[in-house]
Amino acid sequence: MHALPAAPAPAPRRQLFVGTAVACAAIATLYGGMVALFLRFRQSTLAVPESEWKPADVIVPEVATNNMLIAFLAVFVFAQWAVYAARRDNRSHVGLSLGLVGLIAIAIVNGQAFVYRQMDLGVRDGTYQTFFYALTGTFLVLMIAGLVFTFVTAFRFLGGRTRDREIVSAHAMFWYFIGAVYSILWFVVYVTK
Repeated sequence: MHALPAAPAPAPRRQLFVGTAVACAAIATLYGGMVALFLRFRQSTLAVPESEWKPADVIVPEVATNNMLIAFLAVFVFAQWAVYAARRDNRSHVGLSLGLVGLIAIAIVNGQAFVYRQMDLGVRDGTYQTFFYALTGTFLVLMIAGLVFTFVTAFRFLGGRTRDREIVSAHAMFWYFIGAVYSILWFVVYVTK
């Protein structure tokens, strides 16, 4: 008796990766709208003669903001290292790279706290201050979400689900997205002011 050959294995389902991409797209629309409003209000304010958008006595600590931007390069490298190590079933390297991603992310959050302390703005002191805290606060929420994602990724992968490499790839994509968001924040809020 002749039997038909077995069907090919189904394509891997990538719900987590696709879900992370959809979440990144949704956050991009939110953040893009917030940046557009920031630019619109800044343009409207500067169109009025003798008006100022950012208070003159407020100084942006550019060293801290630049270091935060540079730190994202290390986050990118370590997040991609986790993907590389996960594909080769090297749990110790995955753990080390995810730990470094978390450590540098905490340093970035600390840098943002330093910026808040140095600028010493009140949330209700004006339109600039409100937009400043809205944009940077949303960024901090994304950073906390990224830290939680890093913890969950480490817990799942190092806890024994070494075949679940999709979460490590989704984790790296989310950190790439957060880095892109910070690049926009850095240029619009901290550089062009």
